[in-house]
Amino acid sequence: MELQDTICLGVAGNFAHHLEQAGELKDFENVITAEADAPKGIFPFYLPGSASFLGLYSIGTDTLNLPDYEANAQVEPEIAVLFDIIYNDDKDVTDLIAQKFTTFNDCTIRKEGAKKISEKKSWGINSKGIGDKWIAIDKFEEGGVMDNYHLCSFVKREGVIHPYGVDAPLLGYSYFYTKLKTWLIDKMNTQEDFGPLENIAAHLKATHYPKQALISIGATEYAEFGENNYLKSGDEVYVIAYDKNIDDVGFDTSDTKVILHQKVQ
Repeated sequence: MELQDTICLGVAGNFAHHLEQAGELKDFENVITAEADAPKGIFPFYLPGSASFLGLYSIGTDTLNLPDYEANAQVEPEIAVLFDIIYNDDKDVTDLIAQKFTTFNDCTIRKEGAKKISEKKSWGINSKGIGDKWIAIDKFEEGGVMDNYHLCSFVKREGVIHPYGVDAPLLGYSYFYTKLKTWLIDKMNTQEDFGPLENIAAHLKATHYPKQALISIGATEYAEFGENNYLKSGDEVYVIAYDKNIDDVGFDTSDTKVILHQKVQ
C-alpha cells in the first residue's frame, strides 16, 4: 500500500522499559506526562510534501537501508495503525477512526546530539519497514480483533535467528484502544515544540490536513540480543504479528499472520 499522501507519526514510550533500553530516557527528562506510564509524545517520520528531510518517502517493504555512516541502528518492532482523521471547522482533530493495522519497523539510529526524535527516524529511502498485508480493524476497543494479537521480532545473522524484541501481547501497550486514541487526538492538537517533541498541529497544517494518518503506536521491550546488538549489512529483520488463538510464533504464513521481512543493506 502506498502512503505518499498520508502523514506518518510515531508514539514514543508506549511499552514499559523500551526507552531505558534504547538509551533515550534522558531525552525526555523534562517532558511531564499525566501518568507515570503514559507515552512521552508523538513525532513525525514522514510529512507529505515537506521540503525538509521528512518529506522523503522512507517506508519500504523488503529492504532496510542503513545510513552510510556509523549509525548504531536498531529495529523498533511496532504495530502501525491506519486512521482516518476527522477535523472540525477550525481544523482541530476531533476523531481518529481506526481502519486497519500491520507490522512496522520504526528503525532508529542512536544519534548523539539529536535535538528532535525525528532526526533519528528517517535518513533516506527504505529507512522504515511495513508489513506485507493489513488486518481490518472491526473495532478499536476491547472485544475487537486486536485483542488476541501478539507482536514479536527476530534478526537472522549469519544463519542464526535471534529474538530481537520480546514477544508481547498488544494489550500490553501502556496506552491502547480508546485511551490511546483520546491521547493521540489531544497530542495532535496541543503538543508543543519542546525538547525532543514537535508541534504536530503545525505539521498537519503544513501538510494541508491529510485525510489519514499512519501511526506506529510504540516499540516493544528488547530481548537480550536486540538490546546489545545494532543492525549490520547482511542481517535479515522479521517483525511478526500473530493471532495467539490461531497462529504460532514462526515464519509460516496464514490469513491472520502479518510478517515484515527486510534484508539489511
